[in-house]
Amino acid sequence: MADQPDPAGTVDPREQIAAAFDAVADTYDAVGVDFFRPIAEGLARELAPQPGERAVDIGCGRGALLYPLAEGVGASGAVTATDLSERMVASTAADVAAAGLAAPVEVLVDDGQAPARVAPGADLLGASLVLFFLPDPLGALRAWRDLLRVGGRLGVSTFGPYNDEWRAIEEVFHPYLPPELVDPRTREAGPFASDAAMEDLVREAGYVDVRTVTTSVPVRFDDTDQWYAWTWSTGQRRMWLLVPDDERDAVRAEAAARVEQCRQEDGRMGFDQGVRYTLARRPEEAVA
Repeated sequence: MADQPDPAGTVDPREQIAAAFDAVADTYDAVGVDFFRPIAEGLARELAPQPGERAVDIGCGRGALLYPLAEGVGASGAVTATDLSERMVASTAADVAAAGLAAPVEVLVDDGQAPARVAPGADLLGASLVLFFLPDPLGALRAWRDLLRVGGRLGVSTFGPYNDEWRAIEEVFHPYLPPELVDPRTREAGPFASDAAMEDLVREAGYVDVRTVTTSVPVRFDDTDQWYAWTWSTGQRRMWLLVPDDERDAVRAEAAARVEQCRQEDGRMGFDQGVRYTLARRPEEAVA
């Protein structure tokens, strides 16, 4: 299979990420679970795009952030959206063309770590649930800063405090995961461990007026089959591919049993996902 992991570690990590998201492009954010859209819409509200502004969406996926940005900037503005996955870009570009948005929208294949196809001078730049996939988050933030005009706005979404329900489910995968795939929120140190650590990272990258807004998004599944389909339609697919074929049924059964423990009052299963929005501006003076 083309999206099998490379056990020898000889493939560039970004190539592995691109292959993983190529594999889920058709089903990404399309299995009936509200997750990426409400998180991205919250980020767009915090960025507050205005008519006539130029917006950039890094790691656009299937357009969860792109659409509210396009609505905000309107026909007099413009949106440039990028993703490392060629299939994701192709699908999103087709969706955008069919939607007939008022705002001019360009969807490009580009590397979020070091964008090469985005013109500088943007009024705002957003990246929703992207930064923790990149090999050098600090370097990426510095590259993104250089795409903004002086005073331009940055907004990134990451996950908030780790909840016990998701921790219990994900622990089933831990015996199979290399360190880089273990959720960064479980690490005591690191930029994704807390609001303050994320703010420090953004300041180190040369931004000012750094602040945090937090929220919670309900994640619900009709049954464990929908949960299973959802995990295969997201970046978590990479975790499944690291589980040997002859052990996958047992891992699925154990994880599903833990999902069953997350039943809510309405009978559906799931949890409330904490979300962190880290917001900042490019300073008036250049930063080395």
